[in-house]
Amino acid sequence: MKLTHGERSTARRATTASRTVKRVGLVAALGLSTLLMTGCGPREALRFGWPTGVTPEAKAMGHLWTWAVIASLIVGFLVWMAIFIAITFHRYRAGEDPFPRQTAYNMPVELVLITLPFLAIAVLFYFTVVVENKVEAKTDDPGVVVDVTAFQWNWKFGYDKVRQADGTYKSYAVENGNPFELQAQRNADHGHPLPLPLPAGGRSDNIRDYLRFSSIETLGTSTEIPIMVLPVDTRIEFNLAAADVVHSFWVPEFLYKRDVMPFPKQNHSDPRFQIEKIDRKGAFVGRCAEMCGTYHAMMNFEIRAISKEDFQRYIALRANEKLSNAAALEAICQQPKSVTTVPFETRRRTGGKTPKHLGDTWQTQLPNCTPRVTGAS
Repeated sequence: MKLTHGERSTARRATTASRTVKRVGLVAALGLSTLLMTGCGPREALRFGWPTGVTPEAKAMGHLWTWAVIASLIVGFLVWMAIFIAITFHRYRAGEDPFPRQTAYNMPVELVLITLPFLAIAVLFYFTVVVENKVEAKTDDPGVVVDVTAFQWNWKFGYDKVRQADGTYKSYAVENGNPFELQAQRNADHGHPLPLPLPAGGRSDNIRDYLRFSSIETLGTSTEIPIMVLPVDTRIEFNLAAADVVHSFWVPEFLYKRDVMPFPKQNHSDPRFQIEKIDRKGAFVGRCAEMCGTYHAMMNFEIRAISKEDFQRYIALRANEKLSNAAALEAICQQPKSVTTVPFETRRRTGGKTPKHLGDTWQTQLPNCTPRVTGAS
């Protein structure tokens, strides 16, 4: 009788194991079918929702994210398998000892359970530090230095200095700017003076002497999306500053956000960061990622990446011929307006006129266009 009971128990366990394998296979097949039906390729799937990076720093962060998620999925799978095995193969059965065999004080098991999590954390910490050092790295010879000023609720971009073809730098910085010019522009946009207090309570302009001004600037308004024009394959430095409250500089394809602080020295923040290069030409939307007031969600801008030669022509047109940003873009056969976003409606209502498709972010060149000949900048 015991032998017969043992045979039945073995057969039952084999049947249970077979069912388990089938269930796991079904789950795997459903997951693979879901992936295929969504049209996601292997690269898209392994990004786990992250945008495609367009800088070396973004790609390094993307790889870190991918492997961190894969490691998390593996750990999660092992934990779920351990739970599944425990509740399936070690549950109480009639006739068995109700108090199962204990494994307390099993030193090999306890060492493994303590050591493996620490190893996983140490590996993740190491690669995080490596990627962080790459992202935060700065050199003394960026090709372009751009001053980025955020204010409620738009952006101002100015070129501090640009490296010329011969390796020397040409500066476009203006030292005698008035920090409250942005406030005056806001008053003009709204059609009436805004109520006091002014930024910093209307104190001396010197209190905001960290704000930078340039002879080549692009100012965003409620009727114009500011476009920051940058060359590809060039190291670029951004110098961030806020004229009023805390904002955040975010370009999704950079996979990176930086807070834009007022009074950076007093806030113990480094306002500068660099990217090694932008890998491809095109247009990339930028946003404020810090809740900064009523129109925070509409505080957008665009980065327009163009060739080095077109960028030098663009700077020459802005510096020598004093063209506006849109006119200079059109002169080098680029779309003069943003192709990624539109200005927001300041009257808090829209007439349903927001275009569904603004343009091709991969191809911003104007068709059948000949660039204007320019001199040196």
